[in-house]
Amino acid sequence: MHRLAAAPARGVRVLAMLALLAAATPAPTRADCADLLRALRGRVVDATCVASPDLTTANPDTTPANNALPTVPPFAFTPVTDRAVIAPAAPLRTPIAAAVPGWQLDGWVAEELPDGQPRQSRFLLRVPAEWNGRLVVAGASGTRSEFNGDYAWSDYVVQKGYAYASQNKGILNLYLSTAADPLACRLYPASPVFVHFYDDDPGKPFTEWAPAMIGAAGLARDALVAHAHRPPRHTYAVGTSNGGYQVRRAVELAPQLFDGGVDWEGTFVDPGAPNLLTDLPAAILNWPDYVASGFDPNSTAAENIRAAGYPPDLVAGSTSLWGLYWAAFWEVTQCQWQKRLDPTYDTYGAGTGLYHYVARLSVSDVGAQLAAFATTGAIQRPLVTVAGTMDALLPIDHHARAYARKVAAAQADLAPGQARRAPYRLYEIQNGNHIETYQATFPQLEIIEPHAQRAFDLLVDHVEKGAALPPSQCVPRGGAIEASPVRRGHCAELLVP
Repeated sequence: MHRLAAAPARGVRVLAMLALLAAATPAPTRADCADLLRALRGRVVDATCVASPDLTTANPDTTPANNALPTVPPFAFTPVTDRAVIAPAAPLRTPIAAAVPGWQLDGWVAEELPDGQPRQSRFLLRVPAEWNGRLVVAGASGTRSEFNGDYAWSDYVVQKGYAYASQNKGILNLYLSTAADPLACRLYPASPVFVHFYDDDPGKPFTEWAPAMIGAAGLARDALVAHAHRPPRHTYAVGTSNGGYQVRRAVELAPQLFDGGVDWEGTFVDPGAPNLLTDLPAAILNWPDYVASGFDPNSTAAENIRAAGYPPDLVAGSTSLWGLYWAAFWEVTQCQWQKRLDPTYDTYGAGTGLYHYVARLSVSDVGAQLAAFATTGAIQRPLVTVAGTMDALLPIDHHARAYARKVAAAQADLAPGQARRAPYRLYEIQNGNHIETYQATFPQLEIIEPHAQRAFDLLVDHVEKGAALPPSQCVPRGGAIEASPVRRGHCAELLVP
């Protein structure tokens, strides 16, 4: 009885002492812009920091205007365009319930450059005034800027109190060029317009993409320590397309920085087939014959495109889903990657559609170039992939499912007790595609953004509360990620009515 009574008494005394210590210790002060800039001095240069009344895109000052950087040519920096690339059309974008006051900082990441090459690496940080102690670091799709995720990711997380950091993979976008430029790509096969992608320049290999993501996390952490005198409790990676690739590499390479990630239709990178350089030429080559067939789904050309991994086409009047990808993505992406990874190939002389990856392995170092930045599947933190079955740029079986297979193989190779197997989930969105705005033309398509955001919330609950991640599953049209899904694993069909 005496010992039992003494324990509560000691507990009361301990609590009283803690209360006195808390009262005697001043609460950490919030830093202003001067402190944030001082924390990143020498690592982020020509930086701008403002106390913003609203960090969401409801504030037009949150995202700079296209071509707002006076030191770079037109089209090299296009934030307003970039933020709409991965997000659905306006009525379906992330809803904004209220203004989020806080601080916004952006600038150039200090880097060593070859003589005459311009600065390219960019960094962005947003810190809500009511910061929840957590950090989200975003990748960037394509060759887009650090403002690429403003609609899809930043608006969602800053309203929940997360600090948000982003980067541009260390590269600017593109500038107008001519056919005489050996590194220029035409915008699409019938276009007289040629553009030069900065990431095809010497000194800007794709191997920089993962360090850019990891570096942004380090910069953001240091700024947040200056802001609140403590590092973030948890840090999460998010990204779409090439930004999804960055998420995968972040959880493969930097478990000390990231607690988990959500990869939305990430690019699968591997020196073995399939990869972008095996798939895109087949689609480019067979497109003219498919058009000549009158969009006949039973034509040899259509069968060849589907055999390369692509989902079925959708046709509305004279508009084809494949046609939208042909006009905006297929050839220009193939050219950009080929110029970077296999520059001795005669892009337009030999033909973009006739590029043969396997044959090029013996006459170039393209295989080694891909291997240098390949994803391994050896994730060290929880990772969720969200991908659409109707993706006609990164076909699901050759990208999302291929990466899931890579993760399974990497985990199968772990010896018992060698390392803890980090959870991995693949949530397939029935009829989802790579470009959300195409749903306005083809209502059969499903919007992926809310599923990606839901996956983020599920990941956070898993990391911070120990909640079980729902199993990998096919999310039906109009449905949601479920703890007990009707269909586990892959969707049975790429397209359903």
